[in-house]
Amino acid sequence: MKITYAADTYLEAISILQTEGVVVIAARIAEYLKVSRPTVTQMMKRLVAMGLVELNNKKEISLSSIGEQQANASLRRHRILERFLCDTLQLDWGTAHIEASHLERCLTPTVEKKLDEWLGFPTTCPHGNAIPGSDVPVVKAVPLSDMPVGVPLEIVRIFEQAEEEVELLRSLENNGFAPGQELSIVTYHQQDDDMSVMLQGKIMDLTYDVAKRLMVREL
Repeated sequence: MKITYAADTYLEAISILQTEGVVVIAARIAEYLKVSRPTVTQMMKRLVAMGLVELNNKKEISLSSIGEQQANASLRRHRILERFLCDTLQLDWGTAHIEASHLERCLTPTVEKKLDEWLGFPTTCPHGNAIPGSDVPVVKAVPLSDMPVGVPLEIVRIFEQAEEEVELLRSLENNGFAPGQELSIVTYHQQDDDMSVMLQGKIMDLTYDVAKRLMVREL
């Protein structure tokens, strides 16, 4: 079955939203991909006809078993490429995400396997999201915005939806908000809709919107 780049993009988006616990409907996909709802509706009709996507009577969208296999294969290529582009070529997170999106459909299974081996079989992308097929144990994590003040925390991963916000990825990387880094909330500023956090000995302000994208665990 030949799957277009556009179809692949939608399958990846559905998989990512499902992984984050989002009830997937056309509006959520439109928000994630920054396209119109009619555009999503047309693509869903095509994907359903191809047997890649299923719709229930509530118009909730899910991947079929074939669609899930395709999405996992695409995400695996993408995240292995991101690791190579960041770890070896030293590209920033945002640029690596863009370039991996261009390269992933050109990566053959043979090269994918050798690249994975050469990188040492990484289990996550640079932002901490699991590479499908790596059998990495799931680490329970919650949004930073849900945590109380003063609790020692560790960043587990960047919420997958943030990967489509390239400038946000660059800002998080530049300010040290990477998986494995320890931080704590200093105070909440309810009126300003933000918070102050301590990271690497520095106090920095984050909006709640950004804090929701940082998945953390207690130490």
